Amino acid sequence: MKYIDEFRDGGIAHRIAARLADESDPGRSYRFMEFCGGHTHAIARYGVPDLLPANVRMIHGPGCPVCVLPIGRIDMAIELALKHHAIVCTYADTVRVPASHDLSLMRAKARGGDIRMVYAVDEALAVAREQPEREVVFFAIGFETTTPPTAFAIRTAAAEDLRNFSVLCSHVLTPPAITAIVDASPDPASHAVELDGFVGPAHVSTVIGSDPYARFARDYGKPVVIAGFEPLDVMQAILMLVRQVNEGRAEVENEFTRAVTPQGNRIAQELMDEVFELRESFEWRGLGSIPHSALRIRARYARFDAERRFGLAYRTVPDHRACDCASILRGQKRPTDCKLFGTVCTPETPMGSCMVSSEGACAAHYTYGRHGDDAQRGAA
Repeated sequence: MKYIDEFRDGGIAHRIAARLADESDPGRSYRFMEFCGGHTHAIARYGVPDLLPANVRMIHGPGCPVCVLPIGRIDMAIELALKHHAIVCTYADTVRVPASHDLSLMRAKARGGDIRMVYAVDEALAVAREQPEREVVFFAIGFETTTPPTAFAIRTAAAEDLRNFSVLCSHVLTPPAITAIVDASPDPASHAVELDGFVGPAHVSTVIGSDPYARFARDYGKPVVIAGFEPLDVMQAILMLVRQVNEGRAEVENEFTRAVTPQGNRIAQELMDEVFELRESFEWRGLGSIPHSALRIRARYARFDAERRFGLAYRTVPDHRACDCASILRGQKRPTDCKLFGTVCTPETPMGSCMVSSEGACAAHYTYGRHGDDAQRGAA
């Protein structure tokens, strides 16, 4: 299958590994963050760390859309279902994220809430058409990848004058989150993670293009290599980052040229801009409130904004005190550093959001047995 089997060739993977071994400087350490949860999943699934030199370390970033949802946003969706008796439609992983009062959307469903798992926002629109007597809310999450379909659904609802449909918008943006990571205080007390470069996200970059990453190379001296999700994509991107570091360069390079262009998808960008505008700030799990890092629905489409429609108010809720998800999302800890990992907290009984989605670092490590890898490479 074109663009799949070719990028999973074991022989080529070992040849790239040999180049990494030859070109990495044994006298230094390389610390690269893969921002996207899809890359975290691929790295664990295909055993990429086993092919890297001991001094090349991958650090997980906050690129899992389910993982970065703060508890307060889940509470708002639960309120819609239990208090306002709306039909709440959302993606499958979202329903399992722990919320306040020992609840989740799944547990709220068990208490009588009409909460439905959908594969796409179109299904929520269909429910609204089929049940005009009920309020239907789509709980929209995700980075720039899933934002255009939500925008299109809102525009469609407006064109159809679909009066019982609205969106609880929790769409977030990639560049501000990367900025928050690189802007973290160098003060040792902050436990900020030291990074030499980023593996840039794939799907997000098909929408926004490679140009938005230029300032991280220019202003922060952090090279960025955009990579696809196959194991050879990731390994080639790591090799390209090692070469940039060795040569003292900080540039944006595009390994994923078969899908990503410098300008991205202009049609998708225009659609997003028509329907959404920047929020002044938005709270991320693990990163706190980040200015201009998320989207809200513009005033012209206000009747489809569930926050305005139902008078919802966001409140900050602290994470479980024993859960290290926040530190893992910042790259400060590995999943196995959390004392709950693999014991109290498993994919079947998640205590934190990082164990819920398959793109979460904890779930990826648990599923693909990266426990030993972390223990062996802890000193890297």
